[in-house]
Amino acid sequence: MANKTALQTLIAWGDEMMKQEPMKLLSFAEAIDKAVELLEMEKEQIIDAAERWKGTNFAEQYYNETYKEDKQ
Repeated sequence: MANKTALQTLIAWGDEMMKQEPMKLLSFAEAIDKAVELLEMEKEQIIDAAERWKGTNFAEQYYNETYKEDKQ
């Protein structure tokens, strides 16, 4: 089985949920909750890709500066 991106994982989860309960509609809140669960996976994928590309440890700093939400 090939690795999946966070978005591919979210889509597969939604497809599986629809197969398990075809008459149930997923709420927007359920989809958002699942997407939030996958944020760490997405972060790791971005960091791994950047580290492979650059071969350095700048990736976590790049992620934090580029994608991390402001802490209020």
